[in-house]
Amino acid sequence: MKISEIRELTDEELHNELERLRRHLFDVRSQAVTEKLEDPSMLTKTRRDIARILTVRRQRQLEATRK
Repeated sequence: MKISEIRELTDEELHNELERLRRHLFDVRSQAVTEKLEDPSMLTKTRRDIARILTVRRQRQLEATRK
């Protein structure tokens, strides 16, 4: 997911996407331990997407407190 796509989401959509990505990360980690991953970069991509969402949420929080 690109940062521009993330910024277009509403707060509720960000929350839902964050939960979905966290479940996905858990599944990928479990899969990495129990069997061979087809795409090992999925761990990194998912973690980066989570970080992007958390960054946008924090930016929005800071903007709200400034107003």
